[in-house]
Amino acid sequence: MQELIEKLKAEANLTDEQAKKAIETIKNYVVEKFPMLEGAVGNLFGNS
Repeated sequence: MQELIEKLKAEANLTDEQAKKAIETIKNYVVEKFPMLEGAVGNLFGNS
């Protein structure tokens, strides 16, 4: 996930905190809309 955080910081000019929050928001959205993907999303983004 650190690679994605670094990419968001570089390409979207986000701070470390903003990048982490963006990933967390996307992760939660996907799990909410597609609960059957929770395991895959957890593996991809980390189970934090």
